[in-house]
Amino acid sequence: MSDNGAGSLKAELRIAALSRRGALSGDERRAAARAIAARAFPLAVTPGIIVAGYSPIRGEIDPVPLMQALAAQGARLALPGIVARDAPLLFRAWEHGSTLLAGAMGILEPPPDAPRLIPDIVLVPLAAFDHAGHRIGYGAGHYDRTFEQLRAIQPFTAVGIAFDVQEIARIPARPHDVALDYVLTDTRMIDFRSI
Repeated sequence: MSDNGAGSLKAELRIAALSRRGALSGDERRAAARAIAARAFPLAVTPGIIVAGYSPIRGEIDPVPLMQALAAQGARLALPGIVARDAPLLFRAWEHGSTLLAGAMGILEPPPDAPRLIPDIVLVPLAAFDHAGHRIGYGAGHYDRTFEQLRAIQPFTAVGIAFDVQEIARIPARPHDVALDYVLTDTRMIDFRSI
């Protein structure tokens, strides 16, 4: 499949998955966030491990309950910031309740004076995912560029956060697309590392 064909199919899959996600009620969204936070996390959380989450937009599952649970186990937390349209994300330290500012795309992020951190675990928002661990984001490529940069620095684990309704049969993956290690949904944990 050509890049244009794959891009067009991804756009259609994105729209359909976001429509299913958008149909969920506020109660269903809050219950999903609580369910993910209440289950055992698939990775060991040792004191000082750095976990990067995200500020939810467009009906994404709120990762804050999970992030708080991981912080209670000793994790240091970070949130991403968008530096430029075609640049990797930059992660800055964050504690629940601390000040967030609207970033370049209106997404809440830590202020510029918050310390920069390199995450060991990245909680990844997504529009859709498949049974091989491929994801569809919103098309800007921020996480693909970020994963490439992080892998050049140190090993890390990518954990997608999604509702079950966001799973699709197959995503047309391109060579630069990076598969997730896990996906946590409202009902299950999926481990893609051995696939």
